Amino acid sequence: MQDVEVIENAEAAAAVLDPIRARLLGELAEPASAAGLAARVGLGRQKINYHLKALEAYGLVELFEERLHGGITERVLRASAASYVVSPAAVSPSAADPDANDDHLSAGYLVALAGRLVREVGALAHRAGASGKTLPTLTIDTRIGFRSAADRAAFADDLTAAVLDLTARYHHDDGRPHRLVVAAHPLPEENR
Repeated sequence: MQDVEVIENAEAAAAVLDPIRARLLGELAEPASAAGLAARVGLGRQKINYHLKALEAYGLVELFEERLHGGITERVLRASAASYVVSPAAVSPSAADPDANDDHLSAGYLVALAGRLVREVGALAHRAGASGKTLPTLTIDTRIGFRSAADRAAFADDLTAAVLDLTARYHHDDGRPHRLVVAAHPLPEENR
């Protein structure tokens, strides 16, 4: 089971966003059969099977094991990931393409950049997981309060200079390319 799976396909996104299917995915953090899920969620086994087939068609659940009970084979499934993220590219390819927006200071550019980050890291994590490796990443997430727009502008200038200095010091043309994204945005009121 992967830590996170990024969903790029619009039909798979629709499948995972269905309330019943989303609940089944949550329940399948622990492997279960359709009969076991039916008892847990209070729905009929046939209805559960219908939804599981849809989830399985998009690779969102996977076969964990098969058990024989008399002459019947019971399929035990589990979620393919601990959590799922729908990529903006599932809705529109340009939603995850920052190059489609020339205004690098706009909210649209930042959202497209975040979409590209989700898409790229999701693909890399999937490949790393499939090969039994871990994906090395670095994340810095902090809060900063600016007293004024002038302070924010000065901070942006200093941060840009520091990042450019570090990039010049550590970049090698023959090295493995990495993407560095630095972003800042005001916190929504509900997160303050």
